[in-house]
Amino acid sequence: MFNTDLEDDPSSISVNSSKSLVVLDLSGNSLSSVPKWIFSLHGLASIYLRSCSLEGPIPDYFGNISFLEVLDLSLNHLNSSIPNSLYGLNHLLFLDLSYNEIEQDISEILQSLSRCCLGSLASLNMESNQLSGHLTDQLGQFKNLAYLSLALNKIFGELSSLKFFDVTDNQLNGTFPLCFGQLESLEILQFGYNLLEGVVLETHFSNLTRLTYLFGSQNMLRFQPNSSWIPPFQCQNIYLGHWHLGPKFPQWLKFQKKLSFLDISEAGISDFVPTWFLNLPTQFYYLNLSCNQLTGGISYLNVTNTIDLSSNRFTGPLPRVLSTLGLLILSNNSFSGSLFELVCNSSLTGMLALFIDNNLLIGEIPDCWKYWEYFAYLNLANNNLTGKIPPSLGYTNPCLLNLRNNTMFGELPSTLQNSSRLLMLDLSENHFSGSVPAWIGDKLLKLVVLSLRSNNFDGHIPRKICDLQFLQILDLAHNNISGVIPKCFNNLSAMVATNKTNNELSSSYFHDSSIYLSALLVLKGREDEYGTTLGLVTSMDLSANSLTGEIPKEIGSLVGLLSLNFSGNLLTGNIPYNIGNMELMESLDLSMNRLNGDIPSSFSNLHFLNHFNVSYNNLTGQIPTSTQLQSFENLSYVGNHLCGPPLAKNCTSKSIPTNAANNGRNSEGSKVNWLYVSIVLGFVMGFWGVVAPLFFIRSWRIAYYRKLDHIYGKLYGFWATMSM
Repeated sequence: MFNTDLEDDPSSISVNSSKSLVVLDLSGNSLSSVPKWIFSLHGLASIYLRSCSLEGPIPDYFGNISFLEVLDLSLNHLNSSIPNSLYGLNHLLFLDLSYNEIEQDISEILQSLSRCCLGSLASLNMESNQLSGHLTDQLGQFKNLAYLSLALNKIFGELSSLKFFDVTDNQLNGTFPLCFGQLESLEILQFGYNLLEGVVLETHFSNLTRLTYLFGSQNMLRFQPNSSWIPPFQCQNIYLGHWHLGPKFPQWLKFQKKLSFLDISEAGISDFVPTWFLNLPTQFYYLNLSCNQLTGGISYLNVTNTIDLSSNRFTGPLPRVLSTLGLLILSNNSFSGSLFELVCNSSLTGMLALFIDNNLLIGEIPDCWKYWEYFAYLNLANNNLTGKIPPSLGYTNPCLLNLRNNTMFGELPSTLQNSSRLLMLDLSENHFSGSVPAWIGDKLLKLVVLSLRSNNFDGHIPRKICDLQFLQILDLAHNNISGVIPKCFNNLSAMVATNKTNNELSSSYFHDSSIYLSALLVLKGREDEYGTTLGLVTSMDLSANSLTGEIPKEIGSLVGLLSLNFSGNLLTGNIPYNIGNMELMESLDLSMNRLNGDIPSSFSNLHFLNHFNVSYNNLTGQIPTSTQLQSFENLSYVGNHLCGPPLAKNCTSKSIPTNAANNGRNSEGSKVNWLYVSIVLGFVMGFWGVVAPLFFIRSWRIAYYRKLDHIYGKLYGFWATMSM
């Protein structure tokens, strides 16, 4: 590899006097700019400056190399537009400017290239730039163009015909052009993730006899050919996800004898999977039939790597699969029966992920996981599974373990200590018991999500939990946990951080885009599923336990926390003032405790708060004034001795703190009970209100004693009569 001295001194490679140099490859060097001496080598036919950290506009001097056929400037930081001198290269065959920052209208580029390279250009790659504008029919003029990639730009408009086409992930609109059906040599067609709409006809594919790769997913196209239609092509890869292909299962697939990858997900198919499809001679590597309304049972699937049948209406026992299978996704169906035959298949040594959540599985989870050597993801949530967690499951060292909402019981097996890769552990809504193991914080150091919600756990919260530096979601709600809230919670670094873009969870998504970690969380008073945004959520929920003591002021250090719920405990003391520093907070629930004092004025800093509840405590004083706190209903404050908006109760001068700016701090430091003070003051004022006039006004005093004497005489006569 050349050094950076080449920018100014070509003598180190002895090219300054070489008149016959044809190919120059400086790729992978750190040049920052194109060395000027290159432009004196007029005999060059190929120049490769790929990934050289080049910056600024493309130099005009490339036009001086008149015999140039190949120019590769990809993977740099070149900007501006293509210089006019480049369009003078009449022999140019290969132009690669991909992964730069070129800003230009695509129609201008094509028009200029058509003047110089109409008959010569065979490959044009402008992928991942800042191209814009309308894609015109000028593309059809490049008769020798065999490769074109304009993916990841901002191009819009209708499509034109080409032999090789890749315009993935743009803003192309309009209908699918009929001219595609005339491209007899087309082999690879990629136009997925655009805005194409309308009906695709059989004639669109009439002459595509060489087509082997068709990627059109994520458009709004409808394709419903005649049931007797026989495609002219034999594709190995077909991706038509999000097309409308139903309601019948596509009959034309029975003629595809070489299929290896098939995606017809979310295609509006309401049908049985036909027997002929299950018996196709081809062996699928990847099969995605998810998000349709397919019904019936599946006995066997001839797929070697990935199966996704999620979100359908399949019934019956789990299908038999090949021993090489890596991913099995059956979520959101009605599969029933036992896991035994699948899990205890000793040939499934390569299984990586198993998602059978939201089905009707019964029985215990078998203790056969020793065969699953490469296993990483297990989701069996929302079934009817019972029994204990099998010990061998811990030895698989998974990244995800989700057994939520079953009827499982027992203590957590100590073998789970071996699951050092665990990012998410969700055992919520079961009947697990015992104390929360301290080894969770000692061994499972990569945990991002820990949910033990709605079980029968007891004991104290182990201090070792504070060692989980990546923990973003802690849910221990609805258990029998007692003791105090650990002060060391301020060591939970991920809840302190305000930047969630590069966290452990976001970087853990599986290589297949259909696999991501998701969790069902109770935030803002409701239960929602968080999928691709899960890495952005931070939450702590300790509600509905028997926690005692005060809320540690260290909680206020968790400034990255979005949701905090301590409701339904036995917490006492004042609300820490520095909770008002948690300015990203969206949900705060401290209701149904024994908290006293006032609501700290610092709560007026919680500008993103949209769920708030401090009801049924012993809080007093005026509700701090802020846009958020006054927007909540009375139910958020009921069961206290609070006053001021939004409550109808007005604050008197006695109930308003003398220094509103310090009401939070004063409430923490003051131990004066104002109820007793008011009783004493009332007694004193009432006593002197009666005694003082009698003492100082003689006529009042005489009248008073005469009245007493009169009352005494009547009472004495009454008792004398009664005694006779």
